[in-house]
Amino acid sequence: MSNNPGRQVRLQKFIADCGICSRRKAEELIVQGRVRLNEEVVTQLGTKVDPVTDIVFVDGQILDLDSVEKIYLVLNKPRGYVTTLDDPEGRKTVMEFVREFSERIYPVGRLDYLSEGLLLMTNDGDLANLVMHPRYEVTKVYEVKIFGAVTEAILSKLRAGTTIDGVQVKPKSVRIIEQLQNKTWVEFRLGEGRNREIRKICEDAEITIDKLRRVAIGNLTVDGLRPGNFNMLSKGQILKALGMNNDGTPKGETREYLSKRKSINLKRKGVQPATPADDREFKKFRRDVYFQTVKTLKETKAVEAKKERTESWRVKEEKHQKRVEKKVKRVAHKKASGRSNVPKKLRKK
Repeated sequence: MSNNPGRQVRLQKFIADCGICSRRKAEELIVQGRVRLNEEVVTQLGTKVDPVTDIVFVDGQILDLDSVEKIYLVLNKPRGYVTTLDDPEGRKTVMEFVREFSERIYPVGRLDYLSEGLLLMTNDGDLANLVMHPRYEVTKVYEVKIFGAVTEAILSKLRAGTTIDGVQVKPKSVRIIEQLQNKTWVEFRLGEGRNREIRKICEDAEITIDKLRRVAIGNLTVDGLRPGNFNMLSKGQILKALGMNNDGTPKGETREYLSKRKSINLKRKGVQPATPADDREFKKFRRDVYFQTVKTLKETKAVEAKKERTESWRVKEEKHQKRVEKKVKRVAHKKASGRSNVPKKLRKK
């Protein structure tokens, strides 16, 4: 093992960077004794290696970091997909859009199942760290459609942020960009961008989100890119859009996405005549009850459909019974009157 601590990385990270598997899976391989470092089996998590001088084997296969082609994609994620390599619940994942690549690539950061928009995908762990680590303060821009009308008081609550895991967080900016009849589009700009930060800010302000889409990371955008499609870029193009060097230091002026949508000044235009966004009636549309609401609607429709089928069968059965009764009466009447069912020509005189 190298004595140069500056070059050393964790063994599971090195395995993942070589495109073998995820870090979590790499940890399992290490514990199972399937990894050798310089001909010695390693089972200790946290072991560090020098990518330049150390030799790593997985199941007898030597790993070569330089042989891995780096891939950088900007995907416009549609709603209804999870940003994982596979989903235990069987839901569709964003990997369905990148099946043409044999290399193992993965999403940088997350957009939850009901969110959409820009998702960076790569197999370059160093770049992923530059994008996601809070110390680099890469601005992420989101457009959020909110149920109801946003007032000055509500806007102030959104700008004040919330507390996540004991840490106070708040957006870099929040502005109204469009007023609809019963909804409002609001733009959020985040610096650190903690997990589900916008949803938690809105929940604390009693606000219900209809749609949430990420439109930019730094100056990377999905403008003009259809949902489900992606653009391939180089590392240089991405770093230029982020306004940083390879080591994460700023490169010239900070580059941020400039939206074409103008801000709406409530003091000048006023609030649209709609139910305020913090009204309790919108809670039924919240994410935490969304699937339960859908399930309830499906169950209700199923019960109603069963009732309709039962009623339809009952009506048909009643009609059938009436026809049977008429036939029985007709036959009984013929017998009572002494009439035969034999045709007249065949009757004996």
